[in-house]
Amino acid sequence: MKGGLISIQESLDSLKPSERKVAEYILKHPDEVVKLSIQKLSQRTNVSEATIIRLSRALNCKGFQELKLRIAGDLANRNEQNQAYQEVPINGSVDSVIASVSNNNIQSIQDTLSVLSKDEVEKAIHALSKARKIAVYGIGASAIIAQDFKQKLTRINRWCETGFDYDTQGMISANLTEDDVAFGISYSGQTEDIIRSLTLAKENGATIISLTKFGSNPVSDLADISLYTSSLEKSIRSGAMSSRISQLNVIDILYVGIMSQNYDESIAALERTREAVKMSKRNYGV
Repeated sequence: MKGGLISIQESLDSLKPSERKVAEYILKHPDEVVKLSIQKLSQRTNVSEATIIRLSRALNCKGFQELKLRIAGDLANRNEQNQAYQEVPINGSVDSVIASVSNNNIQSIQDTLSVLSKDEVEKAIHALSKARKIAVYGIGASAIIAQDFKQKLTRINRWCETGFDYDTQGMISANLTEDDVAFGISYSGQTEDIIRSLTLAKENGATIISLTKFGSNPVSDLADISLYTSSLEKSIRSGAMSSRISQLNVIDILYVGIMSQNYDESIAALERTREAVKMSKRNYGV
């Protein structure tokens, strides 16, 4: 078990003041905290034990003991890999650009695996597999992720519609039913158009799936199924890159999971779509 420290770092901005006080203490003293009882941590942070329990649950842990186990897992793994995001060099060598961008993308995927819930992934695959219609919403950079998911779903004969602005999303949401899924993608979880679209879809009975950064946010709070990614690098320049990679990785996980639910049908659909587009390829038949 790991991901405790990553979850805390991702959630800092959404925590209540008393919970944040404990979270910041844990980040400063992780080696010490894994050896403390909840009573001792309560005394050292001057907060109630109930606050520590609430913090643990906010981090998707059953209690403080599970949170300690996850932190211990992070500490055990700390010396096995480079867990620091690297600043993307602006005037650096090509070698340094290759190394920093690649490291950040790899780190983002590894951190995402620490906060991605297996149970929520299973629920998402099940809901998407049985959905009559899948609506996928994204704005800006998230629209690229939504378009990628639509392309994958279309290839395996899934009815999927995408909306990259509120007008389109609103029209789609207005016609969704309890047999459908609305999938909202927003790394910040704060995108107003996504919030409005998912709210309308939820009012019409659709199952809501969200893909956001870890922690409480308006988009994930709306969702029936919440999926999270992590991208903790500090650089504004690199943020949209590694977060996109981690989102695409989750999309690929869902896609393969959906395929596995209906493997023979999916393979047949893939073959049909491959045949349909191969005539457009240069040197076809050579």
